Amino acid sequence: MIEVFVGSVLSALSTGAGALIILFINQSLTHRWKDILLAFSAGIMMAASTIGLIPEAMKLGGFVSLSIGVFFGVLALTTLEKKIPHIDLEHNQYGIKFDEKAMLIIAAITLHNIPEGMSVGVSYASQTEDTGNLIALAIGFQNAPEGLLVALFLLNQRLSKFKAFLLATLTGAIEIVTSFIGFYLTSFVQGLVPYGLSFAAGAMLFIIYKELIPESHGDGNERVSTYAFITGLLVMVLLIDIF
Repeated sequence: MIEVFVGSVLSALSTGAGALIILFINQSLTHRWKDILLAFSAGIMMAASTIGLIPEAMKLGGFVSLSIGVFFGVLALTTLEKKIPHIDLEHNQYGIKFDEKAMLIIAAITLHNIPEGMSVGVSYASQTEDTGNLIALAIGFQNAPEGLLVALFLLNQRLSKFKAFLLATLTGAIEIVTSFIGFYLTSFVQGLVPYGLSFAAGAMLFIIYKELIPESHGDGNERVSTYAFITGLLVMVLLIDIF
Protein backbone atom coordinates (compact mmCIF):
# COMPACT_ATOMS: atom_id res chain seq x y z
CA MET A 1 0.00 0.00 0.00
CA ILE A 2 2.83 2.39 0.89
CA GLU A 3 4.52 1.63 -2.44
CA VAL A 4 1.31 2.46 -4.31
CA PHE A 5 1.00 5.76 -2.49
CA VAL A 6 4.63 6.75 -2.99
CA GLY A 7 4.70 5.65 -6.63
CA SER A 8 1.46 7.40 -7.54
CA VAL A 9 2.43 10.61 -5.73
CA LEU A 10 5.87 10.76 -7.33
CA SER A 11 4.54 10.07 -10.83
CA ALA A 12 1.76 12.62 -10.38
CA LEU A 13 4.00 15.29 -8.90
CA SER A 14 6.39 14.89 -11.83
CA THR A 15 3.90 17.12 -13.63
CA GLY A 16 4.70 19.83 -11.09
CA ALA A 17 8.43 19.11 -11.37
CA GLY A 18 8.27 19.83 -15.09
CA ALA A 19 6.12 22.91 -14.56
CA LEU A 20 8.60 24.18 -11.98
CA ILE A 21 10.98 25.13 -14.78
CA ILE A 22 8.80 28.08 -15.81
CA LEU A 23 9.65 29.83 -12.55
CA PHE A 24 13.25 30.11 -13.74
CA ILE A 25 12.91 30.94 -17.43
CA ASN A 26 12.11 34.29 -19.02
CA GLN A 27 10.88 33.10 -22.40
CA SER A 28 8.92 30.25 -23.91
CA LEU A 29 10.56 27.14 -25.33
CA THR A 30 10.89 26.88 -29.09
CA HIS A 31 8.66 24.44 -30.94
CA ARG A 32 11.75 22.38 -31.65
CA TRP A 33 12.39 21.73 -27.96
CA LYS A 34 8.72 21.12 -27.25
CA ASP A 35 8.63 18.51 -30.01
CA ILE A 36 11.79 16.87 -28.65
CA LEU A 37 10.23 16.61 -25.17
CA LEU A 38 6.99 15.15 -26.54
CA ALA A 39 8.83 12.57 -28.66
CA PHE A 40 11.13 11.61 -25.79
CA SER A 41 8.03 11.05 -23.61
CA ALA A 42 6.50 8.90 -26.35
CA GLY A 43 9.60 6.71 -26.44
CA ILE A 44 9.52 6.27 -22.66
CA MET A 45 5.85 5.25 -22.72
CA MET A 46 6.32 2.94 -25.71
CA ALA A 47 8.98 0.93 -23.90
CA ALA A 48 6.95 0.87 -20.68
CA SER A 49 3.85 -0.49 -22.43
CA THR A 50 5.49 -2.98 -24.82
CA ILE A 51 8.29 -4.25 -22.55
CA GLY A 52 6.65 -3.77 -19.16
CA LEU A 53 2.85 -4.00 -19.30
CA ILE A 54 2.18 -6.25 -22.30
CA PRO A 55 4.58 -9.11 -21.39
CA GLU A 56 3.26 -9.11 -17.81
CA ALA A 57 -0.34 -9.21 -19.06
CA MET A 58 0.53 -12.09 -21.41
CA LYS A 59 2.17 -14.03 -18.60
CA LEU A 60 -0.80 -13.63 -16.27
CA GLY A 61 -3.71 -14.01 -18.68
CA GLY A 62 -2.60 -14.95 -22.19
CA PHE A 63 -3.31 -13.39 -25.56
CA VAL A 64 -7.12 -13.30 -25.31
CA SER A 65 -7.19 -11.25 -22.11
CA LEU A 66 -4.42 -9.05 -23.51
CA SER A 67 -6.42 -8.34 -26.66
CA ILE A 68 -9.60 -7.63 -24.71
CA GLY A 69 -7.82 -5.28 -22.31
CA VAL A 70 -6.00 -3.39 -25.07
CA PHE A 71 -9.25 -3.04 -27.02
CA PHE A 72 -11.10 -1.54 -24.06
CA GLY A 73 -8.13 0.73 -23.26
CA VAL A 74 -8.22 2.14 -26.78
CA LEU A 75 -12.02 2.33 -26.69
CA ALA A 76 -11.97 4.26 -23.40
CA LEU A 77 -9.51 6.84 -24.75
CA THR A 78 -11.43 7.12 -28.02
CA THR A 79 -14.66 7.80 -26.12
CA LEU A 80 -12.93 10.30 -23.86
CA GLU A 81 -11.51 12.15 -26.84
CA LYS A 82 -14.90 12.33 -28.55
CA LYS A 83 -16.60 13.69 -25.43
CA ILE A 84 -13.90 16.27 -24.73
CA PRO A 85 -12.94 18.60 -27.60
CA HIS A 86 -9.24 18.28 -28.44
CA ILE A 87 -7.47 21.61 -28.78
CA ASP A 88 -3.85 21.58 -29.95
CA LEU A 89 -1.93 23.58 -27.38
CA GLU A 90 1.43 23.58 -29.06
CA HIS A 91 0.67 24.36 -32.68
CA ASN A 92 -2.19 26.80 -32.29
CA GLN A 93 -1.11 30.10 -33.84
CA TYR A 94 -3.83 32.14 -32.18
CA GLY A 95 -4.03 33.35 -28.60
CA ILE A 96 -6.83 32.05 -26.39
CA LYS A 97 -7.96 34.18 -23.50
CA PHE A 98 -8.08 32.51 -20.13
CA ASP A 99 -11.84 32.00 -20.12
CA GLU A 100 -14.20 29.05 -20.40
CA LYS A 101 -12.29 27.68 -23.37
CA ALA A 102 -8.99 27.67 -21.48
CA MET A 103 -10.70 26.02 -18.52
CA LEU A 104 -11.99 23.36 -20.90
CA ILE A 105 -8.42 22.69 -22.02
CA ILE A 106 -7.29 22.31 -18.40
CA ALA A 107 -10.19 19.93 -17.73
CA ALA A 108 -9.35 17.90 -20.83
CA ILE A 109 -5.70 17.57 -19.80
CA THR A 110 -6.75 16.54 -16.30
CA LEU A 111 -9.12 13.86 -17.58
CA HIS A 112 -6.50 12.52 -19.97
CA ASN A 113 -4.35 11.80 -16.90
CA ILE A 114 -6.95 9.33 -15.58
CA PRO A 115 -5.69 6.26 -17.52
CA GLU A 116 -2.10 7.12 -16.62
CA GLY A 117 -2.94 7.01 -12.92
CA MET A 118 -4.82 3.75 -13.36
CA SER A 119 -1.80 2.30 -15.16
CA VAL A 120 0.33 2.90 -12.09
CA GLY A 121 -2.21 1.40 -9.67
CA VAL A 122 -2.88 -1.68 -11.80
CA SER A 123 0.85 -2.27 -12.22
CA TYR A 124 1.37 -2.34 -8.46
CA ALA A 125 -1.37 -4.97 -8.19
CA SER A 126 0.48 -7.36 -10.50
CA GLN A 127 2.50 -10.29 -9.18
CA THR A 128 5.79 -8.94 -10.46
CA GLU A 129 7.27 -6.73 -7.76
CA ASP A 130 9.08 -4.20 -9.94
CA THR A 131 6.34 -3.62 -12.53
CA GLY A 132 4.62 -0.90 -10.48
CA ASN A 133 7.86 1.00 -9.91
CA LEU A 134 8.78 0.84 -13.59
CA ILE A 135 5.40 2.08 -14.80
CA ALA A 136 5.34 4.83 -12.16
CA LEU A 137 8.79 5.87 -13.39
CA ALA A 138 7.68 5.84 -17.02
CA ILE A 139 4.55 7.88 -16.29
CA GLY A 140 6.66 10.30 -14.25
CA PHE A 141 9.04 10.78 -17.18
CA GLN A 142 6.06 11.47 -19.43
CA ASN A 143 4.38 13.83 -16.94
CA ALA A 144 7.38 16.14 -16.53
CA PRO A 145 7.47 17.58 -20.08
CA GLU A 146 3.66 17.55 -20.15
CA GLY A 147 3.61 19.69 -17.00
CA LEU A 148 6.09 22.11 -18.55
CA LEU A 149 4.05 22.47 -21.75
CA VAL A 150 0.80 23.01 -19.83
CA ALA A 151 2.47 25.62 -17.62
CA LEU A 152 3.86 27.41 -20.68
CA PHE A 153 0.39 27.47 -22.23
CA LEU A 154 -1.07 28.99 -19.06
CA LEU A 155 1.78 31.49 -18.91
CA ASN A 156 0.90 32.58 -22.43
CA GLN A 157 -2.61 33.29 -21.15
CA ARG A 158 -1.05 35.99 -18.96
CA LEU A 159 -1.27 34.11 -15.71
CA SER A 160 1.49 34.66 -13.22
CA LYS A 161 4.30 32.11 -13.19
CA PHE A 162 3.24 30.81 -9.79
CA LYS A 163 -0.43 30.35 -10.80
CA ALA A 164 0.61 28.63 -14.03
CA PHE A 165 2.88 26.30 -12.05
CA LEU A 166 0.16 25.55 -9.48
CA LEU A 167 -2.57 24.81 -12.05
CA ALA A 168 -0.26 22.62 -14.13
CA THR A 169 0.65 20.65 -11.01
CA LEU A 170 -3.00 20.15 -10.09
CA THR A 171 -3.77 18.62 -13.50
CA GLY A 172 -1.58 15.68 -12.50
CA ALA A 173 -3.03 15.27 -9.00
CA ILE A 174 -5.96 13.22 -10.27
CA GLU A 175 -3.50 10.41 -11.02
CA ILE A 176 -3.13 9.75 -7.28
CA VAL A 177 -6.86 9.05 -6.94
CA THR A 178 -7.16 6.94 -10.09
CA SER A 179 -4.03 5.02 -9.12
CA PHE A 180 -5.72 3.79 -5.95
CA ILE A 181 -8.90 2.98 -7.89
CA GLY A 182 -6.92 0.83 -10.32
CA PHE A 183 -5.01 -0.84 -7.49
CA TYR A 184 -8.06 -1.73 -5.42
CA LEU A 185 -10.09 -2.98 -8.36
CA THR A 186 -7.40 -5.40 -9.50
CA SER A 187 -6.28 -6.35 -5.98
CA PHE A 188 -9.70 -7.50 -4.80
CA VAL A 189 -10.52 -9.22 -8.08
CA GLN A 190 -7.27 -10.95 -9.04
CA GLY A 191 -8.64 -12.13 -12.37
CA LEU A 192 -8.77 -8.49 -13.47
CA VAL A 193 -5.01 -7.95 -13.22
CA PRO A 194 -4.08 -9.05 -16.78
CA TYR A 195 -7.05 -7.12 -18.16
CA GLY A 196 -6.05 -4.06 -16.14
CA LEU A 197 -2.44 -4.23 -17.33
CA SER A 198 -3.46 -4.61 -20.97
CA PHE A 199 -6.10 -1.88 -20.58
CA ALA A 200 -3.32 0.44 -19.36
CA ALA A 201 -1.11 -0.63 -22.27
CA GLY A 202 -3.86 0.08 -24.78
CA ALA A 203 -4.52 3.50 -23.28
CA MET A 204 -0.82 4.36 -23.36
CA LEU A 205 -0.40 3.18 -26.95
CA PHE A 206 -3.37 5.33 -27.98
CA ILE A 207 -1.82 8.39 -26.33
CA ILE A 208 1.54 7.70 -27.96
CA TYR A 209 0.31 7.29 -31.51
CA LYS A 210 -2.69 9.62 -31.47
CA GLU A 211 -1.30 12.50 -29.40
CA LEU A 212 2.43 12.53 -28.71
CA ILE A 213 3.93 11.45 -32.03
CA PRO A 214 1.69 13.62 -34.27
CA GLU A 215 2.23 16.70 -32.09
CA SER A 216 6.00 16.16 -32.08
CA HIS A 217 5.93 16.22 -35.91
CA GLY A 218 3.82 19.34 -36.24
CA ASP A 219 6.52 21.91 -37.04
CA GLY A 220 8.90 20.15 -39.39
CA ASN A 221 10.97 18.57 -36.62
CA GLU A 222 10.32 14.99 -37.67
CA ARG A 223 13.96 13.89 -37.76
CA VAL A 224 15.05 15.28 -34.40
CA SER A 225 11.78 14.08 -32.86
CA THR A 226 12.49 10.59 -34.20
CA TYR A 227 15.91 10.66 -32.55
CA ALA A 228 14.31 11.83 -29.30
CA PHE A 229 11.71 9.02 -29.49
CA ILE A 230 14.39 6.37 -29.95
CA THR A 231 16.47 7.90 -27.14
CA GLY A 232 13.50 7.85 -24.78
CA LEU A 233 12.77 4.23 -25.66
CA LEU A 234 16.40 3.22 -25.03
CA VAL A 235 16.49 5.10 -21.72
CA MET A 236 13.44 3.19 -20.51
CA VAL A 237 14.84 -0.14 -21.73
CA LEU A 238 18.01 0.60 -19.75
CA LEU A 239 16.00 1.42 -16.63
CA ILE A 240 13.97 -1.79 -17.03
CA ASP A 241 17.20 -3.77 -17.33
CA ILE A 242 18.72 -2.09 -14.26
CA PHE A 243 15.68 -2.58 -12.07
